[in-house]
Amino acid sequence: CLGLRGWLAVVIYLALGSLVTRLGFRTKQARGLAAGRGGLRGPENVGGSAATGALLAGAAALAPAAAPLLLVGFAASFAAKLADTCGSEIGKRWGRHTVLITTLKPVPPGTEGAISLEGSAASLLGSALMAALMAALGLISGRDAWLLVTLVGLVATLIESLIGASAQQRWVWLSNELVNGIQTAIAAVLALLLAPLVLAAAS
Repeated sequence: CLGLRGWLAVVIYLALGSLVTRLGFRTKQARGLAAGRGGLRGPENVGGSAATGALLAGAAALAPAAAPLLLVGFAASFAAKLADTCGSEIGKRWGRHTVLITTLKPVPPGTEGAISLEGSAASLLGSALMAALMAALGLISGRDAWLLVTLVGLVATLIESLIGASAQQRWVWLSNELVNGIQTAIAAVLALLLAPLVLAAAS
């Protein structure tokens, strides 16, 4: 739907996410925290990570006049997902003080809804990196769009941790992949709501 630049954005996202997953993999594996299948992605991961982006890409192709706004949502959905992957994988391996986001009480690394300073910093970096990639490919433009996508990606990741610490603990049907889909949708909706305000103020 978005041509070569859209395809490249998703392929590079997949490569970056896979690379981050492999960082410190042996240590995470020894602790029982490593991703399944040796970090390889499966169809369920694709659905959770890319369903929101795919819908927005299709909408952008069908409504070219709204494409600039829809692409901000597209970029935010993938920024949020890379932020989540970076925060989770870095936090599990290098997080020194891991706490539950809802109570701030110490919990073991890998606990649903757990956060750490190291993991949160990695989330911010991952979101900024994905936003920069989207800008480099011409899917979003301007410093304000980059900043919006970066911050929305981080906020959606923190909301995902809240969901993991609360709802995911109660409802067994709320799988990681479904939570990922909810997270990317939250990021896209926030970006779509805020983009007209932020970009109009910047201009």
